[in-house]
Amino acid sequence: MASVNQKQRVVVTGATGQLGSELKVILEQDLSKECFFLDRKQLPLDQIMLIQDILAMYQPDVIVHAGAYTAVDLAESETVLADQVNHLATDEIAQYCRLHGVQLIAISTDYVFDGNSSTPLTEDAAVSPINVYGETKLKGEQAIQKWCPKAIIIRTSWVYATFGKNFVKTMLRLMSERDSISVINDQIGSPTSAHDLAKAIVTIINSDKWAGGLYHYSNEGEISWYDFAVAIRELKQLDCDIVAIPTTSYPTPAKRPSYSLLDKTKIKTVYGVEVPFWRDSLAACLDSL
Repeated sequence: MASVNQKQRVVVTGATGQLGSELKVILEQDLSKECFFLDRKQLPLDQIMLIQDILAMYQPDVIVHAGAYTAVDLAESETVLADQVNHLATDEIAQYCRLHGVQLIAISTDYVFDGNSSTPLTEDAAVSPINVYGETKLKGEQAIQKWCPKAIIIRTSWVYATFGKNFVKTMLRLMSERDSISVINDQIGSPTSAHDLAKAIVTIINSDKWAGGLYHYSNEGEISWYDFAVAIRELKQLDCDIVAIPTTSYPTPAKRPSYSLLDKTKIKTVYGVEVPFWRDSLAACLDSL
């Protein structure tokens, strides 16, 4: 930890991603911190041997590891690269944190679950990923737990933001180009505003307590991708027919969990994090687009 008169040094990986970009907006306003936002050029997560040396240059008190290989379908064929970035790079970061007494907050995914649950998933629910992306993220979690058991791991789902590529932006584009689109209605979960997740992470960093372990965070509510698309259409008052289809009608290289609703009780209880309702957060994002 930083001393009393010294600024807390925070390193954020994946700085140009959705969450990294939202963290940058919030943290750059905090004068009590010296923050370093590392993108894939400054911290190439596929260059495993360089990672600890690069981190040492910044001497962080806290690392928020938001960088990841997130191309879920491509991961099925780019298995080595996905493993390097999501597992082996995370292993190096965790080792660095252990060696230097650095606090680590790492982002994981609902894709560590198989989707066979019918009730919201708690942090101790059994993990069993059904795609390569989920497998590599789970290995990353396990590496953190091995080297850095006091780290905080936050699993999240269906992330979107004003930054980067995501479902919300894709829907807006398709609805403006087409009279009709088809969207899957049998995968259930809750979207996550990257802005809300970034605020939750900053709440943890600024807290006077550090309670390591697994946490879940997504917005409140339970919907399908179809419901999500319909809400986007309604909020933007677009004129496009949205057809509900089953997953079987839209085959993808990677399987998706059919149910991955996360239980947020722990993060709300331990850190007093406020979790907005999904539709309110979507409306806020659409307003700022």
